[in-house]
Amino acid sequence: MLATMDMVIVAVYAVALFVVAQWVSREQAGHEKGAEDYFLAGKSLPWWAIGASLIAANISAEQIIGMSGSGYAIGLAIASYEWMAAFTLLLVGKYLLPIFLETGIYTMPQFLAQRYDNRVKTVMALFWLGVYTFVNLTSILWLGALAINTVAGVDLAVGLVALGTFAIAYSLYGGLRAVALTDIIQVVLLVLGGLLIAWILLDQVAGGAGPIAGFSVLTTQAPEKFHMILQQGHPHYMSLPGLSVLVGGMWIMNISYWGFNQYIIQRALGAKSVDEAQKGIAFAAFLKLLMPVIVVLPGIAMFVLNTDLASPDQAYPSAMTLLPVGIKGLVFAALLAAIVSSLASMCNSISTIFTVDVAPMLGLGADDGTSGVRMGRIVAVCAMGIAMIAAKPLLGNFEQAFQYIQEFTGFFTPGIVAIFMLGLFWSRTTATAALLAAIASAVLSLLFKLYLPELPFMDRVGLVFLLCTGIGVLWSIARPTSQPGFVDPSGVSFSTSQTFNISAVVVTLILVFFYAVWW
Repeated sequence: MLATMDMVIVAVYAVALFVVAQWVSREQAGHEKGAEDYFLAGKSLPWWAIGASLIAANISAEQIIGMSGSGYAIGLAIASYEWMAAFTLLLVGKYLLPIFLETGIYTMPQFLAQRYDNRVKTVMALFWLGVYTFVNLTSILWLGALAINTVAGVDLAVGLVALGTFAIAYSLYGGLRAVALTDIIQVVLLVLGGLLIAWILLDQVAGGAGPIAGFSVLTTQAPEKFHMILQQGHPHYMSLPGLSVLVGGMWIMNISYWGFNQYIIQRALGAKSVDEAQKGIAFAAFLKLLMPVIVVLPGIAMFVLNTDLASPDQAYPSAMTLLPVGIKGLVFAALLAAIVSSLASMCNSISTIFTVDVAPMLGLGADDGTSGVRMGRIVAVCAMGIAMIAAKPLLGNFEQAFQYIQEFTGFFTPGIVAIFMLGLFWSRTTATAALLAAIASAVLSLLFKLYLPELPFMDRVGLVFLLCTGIGVLWSIARPTSQPGFVDPSGVSFSTSQTFNISAVVVTLILVFFYAVWW
């Protein structure tokens, strides 16, 4: 349970966040908030806000609770999702983002409409709305409520409502600006709180001898948890199949998430310039290198401290109960920061896609002024309400929610990556070919799941991506049509600043070192 001091710390955080969010969302006298202001922060975000917001949106209960649970069950290998993402971010910043910013889009479906046609846009817009509402929002809410229940004894239903309500309250007025410009607070809390819990748990593992000694004890008492590449025969090989994390399906998962995911890319679309967006992405890549210390190491430490947890996802909440008064409040505030930032970001992306891409098809078209903003706010509230209702029925019975989410999204990500990569870099790809590739992704994934269940899902993702790409290419060649919406990459500048280039080299060298040490 939280002591009075802990509750005071959490209350101060909540009030401060709300006040700062309203302050950064204010408008100059005589200026009304328009769609660009609400959905893209007026295209004025600085690099530090972009980088911090990328991490705050990404690291939530799904990551902290879910990946700590996977750290408890699997070990350091689950960190590949974080470390490979760091390199993926650099690729997105150099090769994908310049094209998206060149088109001036608000949403990923909007790009698909420009490149292909409204059929492709409609299918993908409805898909993303469904996934964001029924998979992402629900998982963040459920795992967040689970953490609050374990640490503070708050009823699960009360925790769900409290988290959702607060996330909407602080972000509803300002939209992306409120979320992105307060995420620096969230990230500072997240990193500070995460490092504190890792430090304290490692110290406990070592019997008070300090975190370095504690890490040494972990590697001695649980050496099986310190292999980045799992071998065949490992109990969790199906989740992380050997070298596929380096050369296989994980690339498809990461490129889809960081490159073509409205929830993530919207921050970069709100940048002052391409250079500012790329600096923000480089900042995020460095933060991703640090994340396994915050989200995986505590799970491994809890495995050594307590091997009898009811489920792996109890690892992080249980670790928090071991913290002293004051520190527990700070770490709890950090967890809340990660949860509410992700909730607010997700709701903002849902409202953006609905307002820009779906509402016009329903005859609810809103202009670029206050009516679009009003619709976006209504949609955000409705999405949060739906997620609150659906969270427990959808996620209440899974032991490792993070792996469930990866498995589910893996049905669709191969097709998403195929249609975007073909659309970006091959001018002959047709709209019908893109539709077929998107549909084939779900169909082929299901067939492999049913008739080849021994195939690891990550390998399935890579194989289905190749098949979807082949379908797109073959249909485009067999039934060619003109593609006036193609943005010729040769006309886009892919040059990057010296700061970005140095950052890319440093991140790459660090990654090589990590994998060499814990191969």
